[in-house]
Amino acid sequence: MKEQIFRLAILIIGVAALVYACQPKPVKVDKPLTSSVTPAEWTRNMVIYELNVRQYSSDGTFASVQADLPRLQRLGVNVIWFMPVYPIGAENRKGELGSYYSISDYKAVNPEFGTMEDFRSLVAKAHELGFKVILDWVGNHSAWDNHIMLQNPEWYQKDSLGKFVSPYDWTDVVQFDYSAGPLWDFMISAMRFWVEEVGVDGFRCDYPGQVPEEFWFRAYNELNTVKPVLMLAEDEANSFLLERAFDMNYAWAHHHLMNSVAQGKRHPLALDSMLRYELLYYPGDSYRLRFIDNHDENSWNGTIDERMGSAHKAFAAYLLTIPGVPLIYNGQEAGLNKRLKFFERDPIEWKETGLFEFYATLISLRTSHPALRHGKEGGTFKTLKTGNSKVYAYVREKEENAVAAIINLSPSAAKGVIRDRIEGTSYENVFTGETVVLEKGMQVELGPWEFLILKK
Repeated sequence: MKEQIFRLAILIIGVAALVYACQPKPVKVDKPLTSSVTPAEWTRNMVIYELNVRQYSSDGTFASVQADLPRLQRLGVNVIWFMPVYPIGAENRKGELGSYYSISDYKAVNPEFGTMEDFRSLVAKAHELGFKVILDWVGNHSAWDNHIMLQNPEWYQKDSLGKFVSPYDWTDVVQFDYSAGPLWDFMISAMRFWVEEVGVDGFRCDYPGQVPEEFWFRAYNELNTVKPVLMLAEDEANSFLLERAFDMNYAWAHHHLMNSVAQGKRHPLALDSMLRYELLYYPGDSYRLRFIDNHDENSWNGTIDERMGSAHKAFAAYLLTIPGVPLIYNGQEAGLNKRLKFFERDPIEWKETGLFEFYATLISLRTSHPALRHGKEGGTFKTLKTGNSKVYAYVREKEENAVAAIINLSPSAAKGVIRDRIEGTSYENVFTGETVVLEKGMQVELGPWEFLILKK
């Protein structure tokens, strides 16, 4: 009898420990960031679309992109980020066509894509259809044969032997030296050119941690005297940039964690810990860029299918409902299943896969629902206990509006039970239209990587 009682006690302790392990734990943050940056109102419901002109169409031109804008409008994205559209340097060029990030002229366009008037027409048409447009800005280096390299070599770094410096293995570019004051004036005037003369609405800034923070602070303020702009930092290590100079930075660690969870290398609970840490650490009105794919990941680290496999749609549903700004990489909505070549022509294969409708449904929810707005205007984020550490559930609420997600983040079927005290509330399944009552005791059975996305 004593032995049976002892075994029962051990079993109870084990179950309690398992239940405890399946619940989110407190997150501590040493010193949260503060910010004086106020994002433009038009950024509050944005979904960004990264567009590679060279690979977007069979001819790789601005005109072909412009002709396809109505399709992007149907997809529902509302901000188009153009990868660099500037002329590419010929000296030390990589590959046949070179890297977009080796710029020979900061106030011109790549003639392979069309003329400046073609690009102005594209920006004007995008604005007419309700899009905002941001440009990739490369502020830390230029091509060897950029005209400013020829006219002002003192604006560039040199090593101890007096030779110009190429960062890393980027031998097609030369690193700027921002101790040269006139360089600041030149770069900001070039950025103003695109805002004032062409009408772009902001910049995705490449590798900004290699440029002084004070430069970005000055650029942010001067550009905003022209009109409210979006400043996106391709950076996570220098998060202080969000305090004065950028609206948004990359959530790189979160991206890599998603890949690890999809591959079974990390536990789904790690995602909840990271999200809640970010919500405490980053200023309430700073944005985090969320992505499954982008040009770097696709070309150098593998396709979505290579990195996520059958988990892809579950993570897309997750990504488009958590706090942060979603990014769609061109071709993602068509099941892009190849690594696009970076220095050659390698057009996207546009296919009918059903993903367009899938993404359009999620993007429509994201851009129209009050609880999913960005920054301080968005809804709260609360994790729901399910009793199963692989069934991740959360709800985002703003006043009477709410979006809930219940996602099986595993390759096996899973069951869960909502354990939080929730008054029975009717939600609509955004994919089926069916009514679902979310309440304490609600039981769910989900197949591998299956999910429910619900709206109120």
